[in-house]
Amino acid sequence: MLLSCPTVKLIVFQQRRTFTSSLAKRFSFNAQSLTESQAQAALDKDCIDFLPWLEQIAGAKLTNSLSIGKSPYGRALFASKVIHAGDCILKIPFNAQITPDELPTDIRVSLTDKVGNIGKLAALVMIEINAGQNSRWFPYISRLPQLSDMHSTIFWDENEFSMIRCSAVYKETVKQKARIEKEFSLVSQAFKKHLPKAIERPALENFMYAYTLVGSRAWETSRGISLIPFADFMNHDGLSASIVLTDEDNQLSEVTADRDYSPGDEVLIRYGEFSNATLMLDFGFTLPYNTHDEVQIQMDIANDDPLRNMKLGLLQTHYTRSVKDINIFHSSYDTFTIKEVKSATGKGIPQSLRAFARLLSCTSPQELNDLSKEAELNDGRLARLPFKDRSRELEAHKIILAHINSLIVDHNVCIKELGASNFRFESQRLTVRRQMARELIFGELRVLRSAAEWLIHYCTNLFSAP
Repeated sequence: MLLSCPTVKLIVFQQRRTFTSSLAKRFSFNAQSLTESQAQAALDKDCIDFLPWLEQIAGAKLTNSLSIGKSPYGRALFASKVIHAGDCILKIPFNAQITPDELPTDIRVSLTDKVGNIGKLAALVMIEINAGQNSRWFPYISRLPQLSDMHSTIFWDENEFSMIRCSAVYKETVKQKARIEKEFSLVSQAFKKHLPKAIERPALENFMYAYTLVGSRAWETSRGISLIPFADFMNHDGLSASIVLTDEDNQLSEVTADRDYSPGDEVLIRYGEFSNATLMLDFGFTLPYNTHDEVQIQMDIANDDPLRNMKLGLLQTHYTRSVKDINIFHSSYDTFTIKEVKSATGKGIPQSLRAFARLLSCTSPQELNDLSKEAELNDGRLARLPFKDRSRELEAHKIILAHINSLIVDHNVCIKELGASNFRFESQRLTVRRQMARELIFGELRVLRSAAEWLIHYCTNLFSAP
């Protein structure tokens, strides 16, 4: 889904792979500068031998300035010495990365294009887990998060899942689970045929764990996708300018610091510009205030609309959605993504959504024919120009406003239910997931309210204009 973007020469920007992409790590940890003794105390003693092992695999020195430690949100990388902005702090050669190419040939051939790269890499992880200490990658595989540490909505139970029923993440999680189950059936068949003794009974739960684990940790590059040991211990900071780059000439991935770090500071990178909806589903954490929050909404043509078939036909004929309109989950002509509107007079809601509302507001075949002719005379896109009749333009935008107001009501109900719950007897897992639900819903509510304010301002100006 997230394609690598070329930067300079053969260096390519990598983003964390998303599903269509759980880390127990929560939002970015703002570490304070520590004393040398505190920095030593923060080291993860279970991982002292990890970097030397990986450097032996790579046949090269990977870093002079990073060490593995523990943050409040799991394993992390910390500065072991002073780091200056612009320093290259990490280089991981391709031969120290894990790709689907390592699958046994028979399995790889069996898993045709019906199984995506995430599914193929998940299948490999299952094989390596099953191999235990005989796995080449055991020191890495054994240090991956356990199922109990993962908080992607894929693993939420029914009661937890109901907390986010007002969000599009609810339906997307259902669809994601269905996709995983479909790929599992193909992986299971391949295992039974080619690895009957190695993995006798691959379980759906194990594949779902491996699939989600890979989806949250793999990076998509020009080479496909890969797990990058050590680099994937770094936590996410949505404001960081540090990213993973691929240097094709030197066959490695590298990270450059975007700021100064003192010894003991946690070193952070940006996985991508992801909303809490994506972070929750793909990575299993959310941010208290996410500047990239957005809301996916769906608007349908009513089944009892006498012009329904004609409207659907026009949409299919003139469907030319731009890349900017494609949302994080999937793209269709009746699904739209709204981002926070910063100003009532600034850039408002998507043009594609406004065009769809103009189509919905039409009440006669003549009006629809007029829209079609207008599109043909311009760039082919349907209803992108405002109605000349202000009352019709007003009616179209009132349709959007009514829909958004309905979503605001739904989100407020969910927030009220979250606040009314008894916190005294709930598990730590539920406490974490309740907080994630709260941050998701509050962020989406902020976006919805900003869109409603913009629409009210727009409608008011239409009504009052001479």
